[in-house]
Amino acid sequence: MTTDATALFLQSDEVADLAEPTEYVDAVREGYRQRGEGAPATPRTTLFSDEPAGMLTGYLAILPDTGAMGGYTYAAGFSGQDAHFTLPIFDSDSGDPLAVLDGASMNPHKTGAAGAVGVDALARRDASDLAVIGSGAQARGQVRATATVRDFDRIEVYSPTAGSRESFAAEMNDALDPTVAAVASPSAAIEGSDVVITATSASEPVFDGDLLEPGTHVTAMGQYHPEKNELDATTIERATYVPDLRERVTQDAGSFINALDAGVIDEDHVHAELGDIVAGNAPGRQSPEEVTVFDSGGTAIETVAAGHMLYERAKAEGRGEEIDFAPASKALTGR
Repeated sequence: MTTDATALFLQSDEVADLAEPTEYVDAVREGYRQRGEGAPATPRTTLFSDEPAGMLTGYLAILPDTGAMGGYTYAAGFSGQDAHFTLPIFDSDSGDPLAVLDGASMNPHKTGAAGAVGVDALARRDASDLAVIGSGAQARGQVRATATVRDFDRIEVYSPTAGSRESFAAEMNDALDPTVAAVASPSAAIEGSDVVITATSASEPVFDGDLLEPGTHVTAMGQYHPEKNELDATTIERATYVPDLRERVTQDAGSFINALDAGVIDEDHVHAELGDIVAGNAPGRQSPEEVTVFDSGGTAIETVAAGHMLYERAKAEGRGEEIDFAPASKALTGR
């Protein structure tokens, strides 16, 4: 017999301190393992508004072993010139709603966790020097998560505004064991680095791919639109290229599309999805000299995995407010 369902509504501040970076990384790694074993996920769909300028975006995934499904829907821009993220989580067995999260505060953590899973799958085990291009919230999430999967000795950060990169370095020095230093150029950050993270809103490449030393891994998370290409065609051409979802590489993976248009690669340049590597169905790094790229454009895989983890933690700690959902068999009457 169908009965009313309840879901846990979680405000942003109720989830902001629920989990550490390692816990996000563990949940997201498990989500990508399931994807590699066939769990369904779709790339983002984005609708654009010209007047007022803005976008409405959403993406979905089912993680059967986690027991959860759902995905982000978010609006950005418009007349309010801000963004709001909602994350519904459903039980993947019954279809019942489990939770609705105000999803803004978790965003850098779940995205950073996806980047860290990419680093863990593709970077050299002895990687000790990390370069970061960007100094905002997403860069913060990437660095915190990535520092849990490799023992870095040193981190260099560059962003165009000196005050921003210096305050970022000071904050990360207080939070992490590696020495974190602000540098004056992308080339200074990349020199000698084993791992490079780009976390920007740039529409043009943020470094010269010829500067990458053999064996470098690059995680790029700011290229989720055909016209956003943080990485130049040289970087994509040189690299073993791994996206979060293969389906999105010709849809919104700006750097891959740019390299295609330049004629330096074709669609067969995709090595494997990240999930294929995590699940053991495709090799990751195959030589110490190999340049690798993880293109992290954002999927519901990490979003649902992290959201369900936060839901379970909130439920255990008694956080959130129960809200009622009427089943369609009862409410969908047309009366």
